[in-house]
Amino acid sequence: MTTHFKLAVLAPALLLGGCLSFGSEPPESLLTLTATATAPAGTGGSSTADTAISLVEFQAPAALNVTRVPVQVSDTEIAYLKDAVWVERPARLFRRLIAETIRTRSNRVVVDGDDPGALATNRLTGTLREFGYDARSGSVVVVFDAVRPGEGSAVETRRFEAIVPGVAADVGSVGPALNRAANDVAGQVAEWVG
Repeated sequence: MTTHFKLAVLAPALLLGGCLSFGSEPPESLLTLTATATAPAGTGGSSTADTAISLVEFQAPAALNVTRVPVQVSDTEIAYLKDAVWVERPARLFRRLIAETIRTRSNRVVVDGDDPGALATNRLTGTLREFGYDARSGSVVVVFDAVRPGEGSAVETRRFEAIVPGVAADVGSVGPALNRAANDVAGQVAEWVG
């Protein structure tokens, strides 16, 4: 190989190396939500458009629309829990948890994800209002405002809440407590939608 050829091959790699940034150190671990019950492999079903349910993207305030765990320090101050990072935004994780909970507790076909579920007449959406740690009470709090169609042209809404008290302010305690509270709320929502 000639020297010119070697330089021609190495030049793009050297130039590209100056453009790449690998960011800060990744966290030791990432938090996620796990359903207390899951549908076994091979489970399926069929449904009509009237009995299927589609979960439409959940909304969240800006403090929750990140991969960090918010800590309510006072009525007007929020911080984020050190070393606590979600694998993705909590509203998406929570929507999948609710979908799995409904799937395992009912005979409904559940359409979840980015698929709009055009064939499902029933839709569930809502806003994840709280999903974090309250330093004032030493507890985790999950609050979800659900919205679904009612009879005729009516719309139904309901607020669901779960609190797990006595939680230390560290990722090893807050993560599992949030998972318990999220599963509690998911069970309440599944019961509500039937």
